Amino acid sequence: MSKKVLILSGSPRKNGNSDILCDAFARGAMEAGHDVEKIRVAEKNIGYCRACYACRGTGECAIQDDMAEVMQKMIDCDVMVLASPVYFYSIDAQLKAVIDRSVARWTEVKDKEFYYIVTAADGAKEAAETILACFRGYADCVEGANEKGILYGMGVYEKGEIKNTASIREAYEMGKRV
Repeated sequence: MSKKVLILSGSPRKNGNSDILCDAFARGAMEAGHDVEKIRVAEKNIGYCRACYACRGTGECAIQDDMAEVMQKMIDCDVMVLASPVYFYSIDAQLKAVIDRSVARWTEVKDKEFYYIVTAADGAKEAAETILACFRGYADCVEGANEKGILYGMGVYEKGEIKNTASIREAYEMGKRV
């Protein structure tokens, strides 16, 4: 059965290491017959949550930007891929803004399969623990969330460096297994 796969590529660096892994994952998932959309979060106009709670009860955020479109795709997908480089042992600001802004309609995000893609200059997987805690913290708020896989792209810093690692093939294979 074909699934709707939404890839939220958090990296602000177009064609950066995590973005490249998102593309490889997407190729695999498309070849497996799934409907795949990748959103480069940095290319969207998404402001940070201001905790005004205007959304309480209405589900409508007071901030009028691209988040409404992204939010609907988060609700509609079957599979959600969260991808980010490690920034000071956490996710980047662009993806964090998306997660925080989902508060307006977070209860509508249900029954998702989650995949996580993490890249870091640090070569140790331990450098990704905090970022995975952020991803899992979000998934813990999603009713029926099911973690399906983690891809580590460790020890890469320079743009495109990931292309010379086994992580490219791993991302493709993970996408094929969706």
